[in-house]
Amino acid sequence: MRVDNRKSDELRPLIIKRHFTKYAPGSVLVETGNTKVICTASIEESVPPHVKNTGEGWITAEYSMLPSSTPTRAPRESTKGKVSGRTHEIQRLIGRSMRSIIDLALLKERTIWIDCDVIQADGGTRTAAITGSYVALMDAIQLLKSKDMIKENPVLNSIAAVSVGIVNGVVLLDLCYAEDAAAQVDMNIVMTGDGKFIEIQGTGEEYTFNDNQLADMLRMAKKGIIEITEIQKKALEITA
Repeated sequence: MRVDNRKSDELRPLIIKRHFTKYAPGSVLVETGNTKVICTASIEESVPPHVKNTGEGWITAEYSMLPSSTPTRAPRESTKGKVSGRTHEIQRLIGRSMRSIIDLALLKERTIWIDCDVIQADGGTRTAAITGSYVALMDAIQLLKSKDMIKENPVLNSIAAVSVGIVNGVVLLDLCYAEDAAAQVDMNIVMTGDGKFIEIQGTGEEYTFNDNQLADMLRMAKKGIIEITEIQKKALEITA
């Protein structure tokens, strides 16, 4: 029995609230169980040096956990003078995930900043951030289209992410913190809405796993991504 009485292949309740803040072109509050993340998408009419004069745009991300997002207060990383390795890794994951579904040439030379702020953490913050960031990004791109700042739709696909793992020998979908802390294998999967893999991050925690277990985890993650994609579509008022 799971700590929240879910079935092994059952997602936590997922809620996506659009237009959550006033100023960002795209802003979303994504809630998956007790994990809550604010994802915003802002537009900047410039690009980083490595993209300048290429005619292409750029999408990048920043991620942070608010001090009160965990039971014990976590100091702001700004007070330390640098972000942690974990934060840097997650920021890069979110940024490259968003870039994978956008034709950057159609954005022209502008940057879309994705900011993900965890206001309450109970496992799966990076996967929730990707799921919410996609919706915020779609709203920002819709604004660009409505103002004729881009002529063609640059969106190539949808994107969502979910965690999966092995706890006490059982494959589980969408791990909460208690399950993640006890997991023998912890995996984060990023996929497109039509079932193509973008990223697979999997690690055995003092444990090994075999081909069959890996296949089971990938199948379960794909099932979860399909369900998440439908919730994203409904949030964006897109028919299947």
